[in-house]
Amino acid sequence: MIKVQNICKTYKVAKRNKGLKEAAKALFKRDYEYVKALNDISFTINEGETVGYIGPNGAGKSSTIKVLCGILTPDSGTCEIAGLVPWKKRVEYVKNIGVVFGQRTQLWWDIPVIDSFELLKDIYSVPQNLFQNNLEELINLLELKEIVKTPARQLSLGQRMKCEIAASLLHSPKILFLDEPTIGLDALSKLTVRKFISELNKKNKTTIILTTHDMQDIEAITERIILIDKGRILLDGTLKDIKKDSLSLDESLAEFYKKNC
Repeated sequence: MIKVQNICKTYKVAKRNKGLKEAAKALFKRDYEYVKALNDISFTINEGETVGYIGPNGAGKSSTIKVLCGILTPDSGTCEIAGLVPWKKRVEYVKNIGVVFGQRTQLWWDIPVIDSFELLKDIYSVPQNLFQNNLEELINLLELKEIVKTPARQLSLGQRMKCEIAASLLHSPKILFLDEPTIGLDALSKLTVRKFISELNKKNKTTIILTTHDMQDIEAITERIILIDKGRILLDGTLKDIKKDSLSLDESLAEFYKKNC
């Protein structure tokens, strides 16, 4: 279970005023402002749920995910996941989670993908039998047999993303965080990734937390949506409750914004 209570996070950001004169002044004395990225965030996610965590750019999505992954320590509030506070027992905690960032990699670029997998096995201290079973299953399900001996830099974006997903699951995590997992992928690769994630959830009851701007990803993978904007949760409900009549999810959310923002 993921239990988040009253999380707040404020960043100190340098002011950047327009003009050459202001830029010159900033070299000697900087002015700062405080931006509240997360403002009293609370929610609970049960084991096996599939949740879309969505919102516009700068809404607080990335800050929330960083807190949940133990990368960022909040200013106040509490968070308990799988019985652990992420930022307090991070080494123990990360064994429970898998993370995929669409624009970042956990693969070593200049070595074959299979060697990256072996390195990750050692990093996460995955027993050999479990690693071998997971590896064979992931290679089959994600159709990686022809590419695991290829260096990551030589893969297409779609191939690399499938390898990233496999890498995040080698240690059998209970929770999978996905940040824009289909960004830049072709239609066929998107369908493959969506189908795999849905089947993973059904088979292993892996909790899925997905952040994306692609509403087709949300509809294909998740059953619940948490909408955040300006550091506050605006909406938390099921897809069925949020979609109205014959409107698409995009249209339903746009209508919600018009009425509430």
